[in-house]
Amino acid sequence: MRRTDADVIIVGAGPTGLMLAAELRLAGARPVVLERQPRLRTVPKANGLGGQILRLLDYRGLTGRLGEIGVDAGPTAAIPFGGLHVNLSPLADSPLQAMHLPQPKLEQLLDDWSTELGAEVRRGHEVTALEQDDATVTVDVHGPDGEYRLTAHYVVACDGAHSRVRDMAGIDFPGTTYPEVNRLGQVSVPDSVTQLDNGDLEVPGHGTVAAGFTRTEHGVFAMGSLAPGTMLIQTTEDTTDDTDDNEPMTLAELRESIRRILAVDLPLGDPIRLSRYQFQARQAERYRAGRVFIAGDAAHAFPATGVGLNAGMLDAINLAWKLAADLRGGAPAGLLDSYHEERYFAGARIMMQTQAQVALRRGDDPAALALRALFQELVTDEPALRRVGALIAGTDLRYPLPNPNGHPLTGTVVPDLPLRIGKADARVADLLPTARPILLMLADRPDLHEIAADWAGRVGIHTATTDDRPADALLIRPDAHIAWAATVDEEPDSAAAALRDALAHWIGAAEVRAEAAVS
Repeated sequence: MRRTDADVIIVGAGPTGLMLAAELRLAGARPVVLERQPRLRTVPKANGLGGQILRLLDYRGLTGRLGEIGVDAGPTAAIPFGGLHVNLSPLADSPLQAMHLPQPKLEQLLDDWSTELGAEVRRGHEVTALEQDDATVTVDVHGPDGEYRLTAHYVVACDGAHSRVRDMAGIDFPGTTYPEVNRLGQVSVPDSVTQLDNGDLEVPGHGTVAAGFTRTEHGVFAMGSLAPGTMLIQTTEDTTDDTDDNEPMTLAELRESIRRILAVDLPLGDPIRLSRYQFQARQAERYRAGRVFIAGDAAHAFPATGVGLNAGMLDAINLAWKLAADLRGGAPAGLLDSYHEERYFAGARIMMQTQAQVALRRGDDPAALALRALFQELVTDEPALRRVGALIAGTDLRYPLPNPNGHPLTGTVVPDLPLRIGKADARVADLLPTARPILLMLADRPDLHEIAADWAGRVGIHTATTDDRPADALLIRPDAHIAWAATVDEEPDSAAAALRDALAHWIGAAEVRAEAAVS
């Protein structure tokens, strides 16, 4: 293999790029992260994490660190969906867990974690050109000390929706930009207004401004609170004018937008965060071009909030172990291509539900009003409510993987089963911090142990018991997805053959046992 400066060059040190760097280090690869901004961001682009990514971070052993810098994750009682509020509180077990965590704190945590693992993060280094051949990718970089070149086996673009690397690689980013302009402000509550226990505001000379969503003929006003003494306000207005996202938004601009929608001069306190953006619905036609991959906002832009950050970090977790396996040699054919297949599938599903939100929130004619009323009525039914919650959380996602016995867990994230290993209590999460493939044996199956022995050097084999076991054995990929499961009491012939095929498909060819080599 040709000598390189790094195994993987990651362009962009947001949550996606830093998560990818940490995952690559867990798998033994050498990443270098190039970030054009000279220092960590201080203005939050997002305010929290929710859904499936929280389980994956727990599986990497990060729950304690997250708890030190954010509010502990917990079930979400209500979620915004297409300009409406979906109340999940009637469910005994909410399908959506969430954590309030400003993005700068998340990026600092991921930066610390990835560098502790040995990743190199270079800030103030901008990629200006890219070229690739059959073996390597070379990038031109403008850094604080001048121009230089860097070569790696792969490059991953995590540099956002306006990704220059994606453009350099010739990957199209088709889709739509909607005419609605969203203005978001997190501000302190001024002394002149009173914040009620239900989140409403009492405004002198006007009366009550309600929390939640208020729709008028001029747009949508939304208000909530992330912390005592603060307000999170968003306005949405249609416009035919071009907007410049690079022009900083001011408090006066937010105040004028509120006045146009509500006809209220709403007093606003000191700004904590101000931003302006337009929703886009875009998905790259392919997530790979030769030795260049794309992830996060470089691969997809969704027309709703609260999903992009989680999707990008899940892209990173899916890609890292596959790149590392290829770099080690012996990776099965098609493993790298499965990144596009699986994450494009996931992105398309997120696009479906966020496009549905567009249909719900846009329009004020009788048909649009009827659609919103019908949806609000449907989600009072528990099955529909649970399905919408799982859809937003991403917990319903199931990759279309080879599944000879049709096991319902194949393709899903492994549940955190309570285990007994020997005489000790444990859980599935205890097996996953090292990002290694795991074969979890939940029943006495000598036939499966015999097959697994041929992969013992590359797969961690654990024997445990659990109440009401969902399978006799689970093959868990490094990204915590179940690659194969043996049904309870499955016939040895079919189970053994399927396990052998699954190990070859995801891990590679079987090892030559020492006794076989001697003979």
